[in-house]
Amino acid sequence: MSNDSNITNGVMLNAYPDSIGNNLSDLVAVLKKPEFKDVFSLFYVLPTFFNSDLDRGFSIIDYNINEDLVSKSDLEDLEALNIQLKFDIVLNHLSVASPQFKDLLEKGETSKYKDFFINWNTFWEGHGDLNDDGVIIPEKEYLEKLFMRKSGLPILKVPFPDGTEQPYWNTFYQKVNEDLSILGQMDVNAKSELVWEFYEETLAQLKEFGCKILRLDAFAYLHKEIGQSNFFNKPGTWEYLERIKHIADRYNLKLLPEIHAEYGSYLHDEVANEGYQIYDFFLPGLMIHAIEKKDSKALITWAKEIIQKGYKTVNMLGCHDGIPVLDLKGKQVNDVFNKGLLEDEDIEDIMNTVLERGGRVKNLYDASGKKISYYQVNATFFSALGEDEQKLLLARAIQLFMPGIPQIWYLDIFAGKNDYEAVDKAGSGGHKEINRTTLSMQDIEEGLSKNIVLNQLKLLKLRNTSKAFSGSVRFNETSNKIVDIKWVNKNEFAHLKANLDTYSFIINYSEAGETKFYSF
Repeated sequence: MSNDSNITNGVMLNAYPDSIGNNLSDLVAVLKKPEFKDVFSLFYVLPTFFNSDLDRGFSIIDYNINEDLVSKSDLEDLEALNIQLKFDIVLNHLSVASPQFKDLLEKGETSKYKDFFINWNTFWEGHGDLNDDGVIIPEKEYLEKLFMRKSGLPILKVPFPDGTEQPYWNTFYQKVNEDLSILGQMDVNAKSELVWEFYEETLAQLKEFGCKILRLDAFAYLHKEIGQSNFFNKPGTWEYLERIKHIADRYNLKLLPEIHAEYGSYLHDEVANEGYQIYDFFLPGLMIHAIEKKDSKALITWAKEIIQKGYKTVNMLGCHDGIPVLDLKGKQVNDVFNKGLLEDEDIEDIMNTVLERGGRVKNLYDASGKKISYYQVNATFFSALGEDEQKLLLARAIQLFMPGIPQIWYLDIFAGKNDYEAVDKAGSGGHKEINRTTLSMQDIEEGLSKNIVLNQLKLLKLRNTSKAFSGSVRFNETSNKIVDIKWVNKNEFAHLKANLDTYSFIINYSEAGETKFYSF
């Protein structure tokens, strides 16, 4: 395949640098094994690739290579394997240990970076009342509009040189250690030109590391304005996104904005209509629904929408995060209720099924700390399917025949099970660790003797190498218990026919002028 077709059509691995073995070198050694030849064209390396200190990499200290896990020779090896890279830029926040925030803590009001981050009280001055803890509580009309990712106000109080504690905007994680040291992901102030200079420097650096696709983590939280929800504010978020795109275009980087929102909000549609790739966060829940209910209707409806509207998607089953459920829901927009991809009771069934099989749950909250919605469930995809190997293989086959770039979580290839020990060890907020088990090199060797692993690798290689998947796709009309998908590109084809009653499937495909097949 050409480099361009790799970006638009290849199979993408997803892992941390140390998800296998001890570092990226160990993972690269696995990719060099014969079983992995031609299986992947892309690799989404999660941000412990960089220097970070919280939230498993998403609290960035700086965008230099984390030399404990990554070496320049690893990047050279990946290039030699013709595997192109996808990285994150965490647009909304930086670590308290970043050079910018450390300078602020050291110099206070005289710091060059005084306005690089968002002082909560300064932001809300004149629009609320100071409480006994020295924090402005926004007026009710503003507070009720805020979109919260955790209970309570999104702040972290930090010590200043003058002995005061100042509240700074902190949408996501924070942690106060036993020695009273603080970790936190501090929201940046995109109204500051210094922030945009930082973005420019960062994109240039990621390009040097070989970045081809850039995931915009948490971009929808970046624009903040009094009186708005501060999640995908309009038009401000669009203006910021366009500004980032101008920088990315100079470095020939394809942008992939990351956004979790209800299907009924149609935000995915708005982002796609602006010409961006979008994440297919709908597929994991739809896949579980189709397999457990033996009903493909909702899944096929979504697939046809992707084709009809020409969405450019990256899809997945498992990932470093959870299985999205909020995304499947409908939403009231003005006076109209836009339906979701599934009914609420079907979404509840998915959640209950995964939780009964040992999963964990993540919720969203209002400003008072009251739960307002389910956000995601956390489990390995294998455990979410009841640890049934045939179901996992079927789910993989359907994913690989869906439109879009298939992104593959390393643990799913090896049929990883829920890691309860990791969750317990991580403590409060450690629910995501259930699906982040580090595989030893011995685990890999043992896995490569198992049919569930080898059969997935066969399917991944077919998807990665067949020219059929660069052509057009058709979802053939049949019963809801059958999934019938055919890709055609000139004389090349690949055809999946799956039975949701029995979880069996057949793939017919062309190779060098011959018709071949897999039957599982």
